[in-house]
Amino acid sequence: MIKKLVYVVGVFFPLMLSAAPAASANDEAVDAAINELSEPLYSPFIERYMLDEIRNLRIDMERAHREMAAEVVDRELSAADKAVSYATSTVTYFFYLIAAVSSALVLIGWNSIRDIKDKVHKVANEQVAELVEEYEKRLRTIEKQLKQETAHIESNREEITLTQEIHSLWLRASQESSPAGKIAIYDQILSLRKDDIEAITYKADAALDQNEPQWAINLCHQALVLDDANAHAFYQLACAHTCQGNLDDAARYFTHAVAQSESYREELHRDPALSELREHPLLIELLAPVPTNA
Repeated sequence: MIKKLVYVVGVFFPLMLSAAPAASANDEAVDAAINELSEPLYSPFIERYMLDEIRNLRIDMERAHREMAAEVVDRELSAADKAVSYATSTVTYFFYLIAAVSSALVLIGWNSIRDIKDKVHKVANEQVAELVEEYEKRLRTIEKQLKQETAHIESNREEITLTQEIHSLWLRASQESSPAGKIAIYDQILSLRKDDIEAITYKADAALDQNEPQWAINLCHQALVLDDANAHAFYQLACAHTCQGNLDDAARYFTHAVAQSESYREELHRDPALSELREHPLLIELLAPVPTNA
């Protein structure tokens, strides 16, 4: 998808910049210039710029996650400090109260000093045990959250590295002229991300350039298993079956491609691989102009 977006930007952005100052006066000249284009105004620098922007966005997201995790930990620790302080004050006041009551009991002869001391120690131990257990639970919760945030940050870092490597390979593939070299690069992409449908269909295209239509057919069916509405896979199947002379199957797959994306309709008259398919009755009916109501 990134490669297609770069292709569109490379074609139309320079035209928009050149036509903006006098758009109202030079519309016809701009249309003529667009119609005379023989190849897209593609520049690897635009793709490099977009890759850098994606990398910066990923880095910003990672930084935001890290800052959020730090803020959560700070707030949890602040709350824990306040709770400990409150509990300490409560226990202190409780001791004072026990001491006062014990003194009163000793004076009236109800309990001895030893009994009061044992009871105070017992109550204090119970209170401390409850506080320790509560704060251990809170610390375990904070530790779990920190582990989750760390795993998320690590996953984002790995994804950024993988995306940069894959897009570097796409850039190399766009500059490679031989089909065998392109297939080797597509294999490297698939070794990094085996379900990359775009790499599979472009590999099928390179296989057709090597006059391997059956290999291209197998690759296209592999892509359709991952995405049963992939227009590029249907289009490559139409080209491969045309190369094998299976015009009925080729026409059927071409209609599927047009149904998924109308942009493939014009490829019937542009692509030499479909030259034998242009007079097929099914496609003549499909591509017939739709009458408009007066």
